[in-house]
Amino acid sequence: MKGKALQEAAQRCALDLPATTLYSFEPGWEACRVHEKWFLLMTEVPRHSRVRDAGVVAGQPVVIVKADPSDAATLREAYADITAGYHMNKKHWITLAPGDSIDAKLVEELVTESYRLVLDTLPRSRRPLAPEAVGA
Repeated sequence: MKGKALQEAAQRCALDLPATTLYSFEPGWEACRVHEKWFLLMTEVPRHSRVRDAGVVAGQPVVIVKADPSDAATLREAYADITAGYHMNKKHWITLAPGDSIDAKLVEELVTESYRLVLDTLPRSRRPLAPEAVGA
């Protein structure tokens, strides 16, 4: 997928999930959250970023999602265009970069799983639905 198509697919999927809000928290960054908890971030990584983990994705629009740590490691090994979470905890977040190894179906699955992981951390009274009901 190309960069903008990647971000559009991720955003479209995220906004279809219950109680999701999209907002910009600083120039060049957009986030989707459910009850104030992020589950998706989008940005274009600066070409000359001083951030240590920016080298692989520099100059590209990316999507950053939460992932189960064991799944994150497996995904990074299986897909050339999935790396550790840019600007995020490398154990719990992954970055989806433009490239041929990622398609819209995978993006939707990863965004939905990120949403589920965040729902699981919310008190039951604040969940718009049970995590296991997402995507069912």
